[in-house]
Amino acid sequence: MKVIDLTHVIHEDMQVFPGTEPPRLTVGNTLEKDGFRETTLFLYSHTGTHMDTPAHMLEGAAELDKLPVSTFCGKAAVIPCLGGKITMEEVNACRDMADKAAFIIFHTGQDALWGKEGYFDAPVPEAEVIQYAIDTGKKGVGIDCMSVDPMDWPMPNHFLLFNAGMVIVENLCNLGEASGKMVDFFALPLKYRDADGAPVRAIAILSE
Repeated sequence: MKVIDLTHVIHEDMQVFPGTEPPRLTVGNTLEKDGFRETTLFLYSHTGTHMDTPAHMLEGAAELDKLPVSTFCGKAAVIPCLGGKITMEEVNACRDMADKAAFIIFHTGQDALWGKEGYFDAPVPEAEVIQYAIDTGKKGVGIDCMSVDPMDWPMPNHFLLFNAGMVIVENLCNLGEASGKMVDFFALPLKYRDADGAPVRAIAILSE
């Protein structure tokens, strides 16, 4: 068994969605003064590797803290999408695996540009791919990019997925070793009240 960390480190200089504030990590307590260390964290709910829930954009929709924890884990098909597009052609190349999975994760390789301006210029799933995920009853989709939509409104993929009750995990990383494989996927969000989204510690477990 091999465990792969799919999560970006949170720090003050990290890349964030345009228009949101970067996180701030400040000293709360110190060993010298208090005998223990604590850090004060300020961050938006969609910072770094994070999960979107339908309540992110839909009035009265499910919030993360109300969802069963089983929503956040399951078998995932990691679909190679390294050619700059995410179409049914890529999904069909892994179709047997994708049909059986609870999650579909798109490996675009875009995480190699994390922290650089080019990171935002990323491929997004075509509508047919999103509809496939909905029609096959997936729990959610994941991607190693900032968003499953272009970086402006109207965010059609988000709304399609949210209206189907699905979650979205964005800003994954380190998918290379899992690409083209079925993995056990865990993306456990912070549990805070009325959560519209939250950072996750996402991992993939490979069976050896």
